[in-house]
Amino acid sequence: MRGRQVLMESLIGHGVEYVFGNPGTTESPILDALLDYPQLHYMVALHEGVALGAASYHALASGKTAVVNLHVAPGLGNALGMLYNALKSRAPLVVTAGQQDTRLRLRGPVLGHDLVAMAAPLTKWSVQVERADEFAPILHRALKIATDPPAGPVFVALPIDVLEQETDVEPFAPGRLYRASQPDPAGIRAAAELLLGSRQPVIVAGDDAAGAAAELAALAERLGAAVWCEGIRTRQVLPSAHPNFRLGLPFDTVAIRTALEGADVVLLVGGPFFEEVWYAPGSPLPPGARAIHVESSPERLAHNLPVSVGVVSDPRAALAALLAVVEREGGAALRDAAARRNDALRALKAQDAEAQRARAAKRWDRTPIAVPRAMAEIEAALPADAIVVDEAITASIDLARTVQFERPCDYVGARGGGIGQALPGALGVKLAHPDRPVLAVSGDGSAMYSIQALWTAAHHDLAVVFLILNNREYRILKHNMDTYRQRFGAKPERGYPHMDLVSPDLGFVDLARGMGVEGARVTAPGELRPALEKALAGRRPFLLDVAVEGRA
Repeated sequence: MRGRQVLMESLIGHGVEYVFGNPGTTESPILDALLDYPQLHYMVALHEGVALGAASYHALASGKTAVVNLHVAPGLGNALGMLYNALKSRAPLVVTAGQQDTRLRLRGPVLGHDLVAMAAPLTKWSVQVERADEFAPILHRALKIATDPPAGPVFVALPIDVLEQETDVEPFAPGRLYRASQPDPAGIRAAAELLLGSRQPVIVAGDDAAGAAAELAALAERLGAAVWCEGIRTRQVLPSAHPNFRLGLPFDTVAIRTALEGADVVLLVGGPFFEEVWYAPGSPLPPGARAIHVESSPERLAHNLPVSVGVVSDPRAALAALLAVVEREGGAALRDAAARRNDALRALKAQDAEAQRARAAKRWDRTPIAVPRAMAEIEAALPADAIVVDEAITASIDLARTVQFERPCDYVGARGGGIGQALPGALGVKLAHPDRPVLAVSGDGSAMYSIQALWTAAHHDLAVVFLILNNREYRILKHNMDTYRQRFGAKPERGYPHMDLVSPDLGFVDLARGMGVEGARVTAPGELRPALEKALAGRRPFLLDVAVEGRA
């Protein structure tokens, strides 16, 4: 076999269906080999960042390892921002890039560079295949490492001459690897004792806990505990309407501590805890609060915070074990206390919902459309089985308070914080769930980072509706400028240089049509819901350019 054949058959053997990429000369053996392997579908992107973003979201949405193929040093460089996001979101991803002929290594060839070194800081493993005999073991190891907890991207450089070398080392047969580690009983006992003795328990759930939504909900109800998620999340950890669910935490320790105020035991499950934007002194936990941390990998356990009890375990197994102890040993006093706490959380949930409705009603008829109304119209228009890919940035708070998500897979967020994820990400989500409606909600500034994704949607006929919230500005930067000026004593009430997307205005409908996607502009509040319903019913790629209010 040739190296390229081992590559293809290794991917097929491990269940890979799609290869996301932007082709180049050193990838010629791969593109040529695809003609012999029709079961592998190549998803063409016009920019490497779009290819990697789509692959990353496909991995998250499907639960399978995704593969992306880039082109030499500039192509890998173009994708590094999205590779960072994939690392932060724990996406199981094999990133490959064509490399120049190894016989040119000392001659400084065109587009040549050390690809392994470029990718290493943002991957779990970075390697180059040096001879065809290495293809089978390297691909086997790469596919394994990508899915080992915590999952994440790996990188493999593919020199063009090595792809053409012959080898008798055949692809490794894939095995079924069972990695859901069971928690140490002593750790569960220690954690349960803290929870059983708590006056005000709180749970903070990371993305990895989304796979244990039923166990998380049952434990929260049994304890009467509020459940918070991370400020930037990939998954919906509990149904939006669940009385114990309190949305996302803020981005500095003082604000986090305020949100968790009163808690004496904080159970942290399946995340890095905590991601901050602004420095603030002190601990994010309330004074005297004791922390329990459940994490799937030892290197992430108690990494940022001192904890009273740390447990390495699959989150679902740990939550189920904790629930069993609490149910067995929690007596009448716990039941009564939990019921009181649950009643208070239910009342708070109703109060928050009414406050959001009032917020929308106050600006209901405003033109351009007020963001709270825009989210209410989106919620009214969405089919029950729709998936929302969220990169609304400053509008994400209103989205989270308004749009109801029942299952973890109903929502996909832009983990990592690098912008431009929603448009390509929605492509990967649609491929993972071809029978479900997919809506990508993006800010106008974010959309321009990866607008080429529209062409891929048209080229592969992916029925994604792209809804652009167009406020003609980098609104998040204006908010952050205010925060900076306040925190660092800079002069307030000044302008916002280089943060407006005007002169000229961005013509998203024209941009979409130029890439084969039909579109419409929405300017009046009453137009949004019927326009979105029509777009979703069309079952084809469509863009809605929605004029929304500016900075408030």
